[in-house]
Amino acid sequence: MSRSPLALRPLKLKTQVNRYAEGSCLIEMGNTQVLCLASVEEEVPKWKKDLGEGWVTAEYAMLPRATHTRSARESVKGKVSGRTQEISRLIGRALRAVVDFKKLGPRTVTLDCEVLQADGGTRCASVNGAMIALALACRRLQREKKIAAWPLTGTVAALSVGYVGGRLCVDLCYEQDSAADVDMNVVMTGDGRFVELQGTAEHQPFSLAQSQRMIGAAAQGIEKITRIQRQALAKLLPKTGRAR
Repeated sequence: MSRSPLALRPLKLKTQVNRYAEGSCLIEMGNTQVLCLASVEEEVPKWKKDLGEGWVTAEYAMLPRATHTRSARESVKGKVSGRTQEISRLIGRALRAVVDFKKLGPRTVTLDCEVLQADGGTRCASVNGAMIALALACRRLQREKKIAAWPLTGTVAALSVGYVGGRLCVDLCYEQDSAADVDMNVVMTGDGRFVELQGTAEHQPFSLAQSQRMIGAAAQGIEKITRIQRQALAKLLPKTGRAR
């Protein structure tokens, strides 16, 4: 069944899917599937030592057959691609926007985002699923009395948007993304503030008015994603969740 241009793809969040990670979430946005795992280590980068603060970082990767054709593993190639590094940094920046590092304490939370199946919007799905995994890891830290106060200041979510055949569309699948005249990735906090805007003209330059329409459409979609995140966290964090 086709969806309207401004409708989100079906979004599913399945939590606690890994028995070892401190927090885990399998997110599905349409046919895109990403496994997000949060791991806690009781240490921080050298430049963070003696500050009494924690750190949050992320690593992104795709399975060899996450796409139509098999790609060689980057570990076998011996070099991480620029795209992989860029997306890893984006996810890390997005999550750090809603973390109080003093309350997290001198420890590092690493979010591993593994793309199981790619059909567009993998970086946005990674941000949305990693947010849940991070919250679950924080809940575990609180339950184990390793932190005294809730370290998350809110939630963060991301969505792709663009013009395809002259029509404004959100949550682009691969077919739409590959044909887009312009595409943009928007990252926002749950209280409506921007973390990142990544916009690129693929074929034709875009106007200020078009950029404003894209951002507005993305903001409306992110508001819906935030509600779904909050619903998931409300069930899992009845006492400590502060999803804003």
